Amino acid sequence: MPKRTRLALAAHLIQRLPRRLHEPLLSRLFCSQVRFAGTAGVRIQKLTDSEVRMSLANHRRTRNHIGGVHAAAMALLAESASGCMVGMNLPDHKLPLIKTLKVDYLRRASGSLRAIATLTPEQRRTLREEDRGEALIQVTLLDDSGSEPVRCEMHWAWILKGN
Repeated sequence: MPKRTRLALAAHLIQRLPRRLHEPLLSRLFCSQVRFAGTAGVRIQKLTDSEVRMSLANHRRTRNHIGGVHAAAMALLAESASGCMVGMNLPDHKLPLIKTLKVDYLRRASGSLRAIATLTPEQRRTLREEDRGEALIQVTLLDDSGSEPVRCEMHWAWILKGN
């Protein structure tokens, strides 16, 4: 079993607590490090080394001029989910770097959003074992109707810290 990252260790410890505490504590942990996500109100429902689930409510501070979740907030949710996915797998002596953030807006979102980021077993192995590399993290954003209002590609790279 590979050594856990700091994020994975913290998530593991939180998930040993009563279930009702998981979402608020995981969300507080993440938002303490990614303050913009905290400002927007990003919430974490699930945090494992193979899947991250996050949500963003359609509330006043994230709303655009037509009453939906703002495009930048949608991108923030996708980037946050993919970043957590990287953080759960990338050893602490490596530095994650977002390389490309591509968001295609397909249609108006209905209500709140949820993001699901996943990695294949091969991607997890590469993140853990290679000193530098790149990975395209799959993120699906769904709205309250169950539709996908945006299509996202999050391209991450990593290097050894100090390089």
